[in-house]
Amino acid sequence: MAGHSKWANIKHRKAAVDAKRAKINARFIKQIEIAARAGGPDTDGNPALDLAVQKAKKNSVPNDNIDRAVKRGAGLTGESVDYDEIMYEARGPQGSALLVECLTENRNRAAAEVRTAITRSGGTIADPGSVAYMFERRGIVRLPGAGLTEDDVLAAVLDAGAEEVYEHEDTFEVRCEPQDLSSVAAALDAAGLAYDSDEVEFVSSMTVDLDIDAAKKFLRLAEALEDLDDVQGVWTNADLDAEVLAQLHAEA
Repeated sequence: MAGHSKWANIKHRKAAVDAKRAKINARFIKQIEIAARAGGPDTDGNPALDLAVQKAKKNSVPNDNIDRAVKRGAGLTGESVDYDEIMYEARGPQGSALLVECLTENRNRAAAEVRTAITRSGGTIADPGSVAYMFERRGIVRLPGAGLTEDDVLAAVLDAGAEEVYEHEDTFEVRCEPQDLSSVAAALDAAGLAYDSDEVEFVSSMTVDLDIDAAKKFLRLAEALEDLDDVQGVWTNADLDAEVLAQLHAEA
């Protein structure tokens, strides 16, 4: 299907068992701090903060860390929180495209680290706009497929703003407009359907199939970027077909 990449699902499964818990926690802490700075520390009157806190708790961020992040972001601790959102564009093997989303308090550091990770991993920095036009922001909810049918998922989310439901090997993926993401997640909760993640992601309108050698190079590039503290997300149009996936699993 247009825009669907198996890499997105590989990345999702990897994140579910990622041992780098501190890196994952830091990502959610930054989101809380930004939301608290923009709308204050009261979750009842700050929907963005309420959503950020819910996601942090769902991902097992300790409550003490969440409370400190809320206070720090709202300026209640005397500390200054000032993050910049930056998007970098890159090219990987076989013409694949990557968007690298950063949230940083030091633009120069972020730029240097992203450039170094890209060039050392065999990628190239792309001109602004040469990659971004291929992607659009979408709300994405992923849920386990065991015991469910596509009709079950559709019935739960159709009236909440969901636009598409895709069935993969062992998961379902619900897509919607970013502003409808919280409504779709709430509809799944109301229907008693547990989901693994609900995020706003960048989805490509086209995909690039990678052969086994290019796939290995691409995975090194993507992982080098995701290891950076300032990187919030890596989005790509790279795709790996069943044969390539089988070879990667066999060599793992």
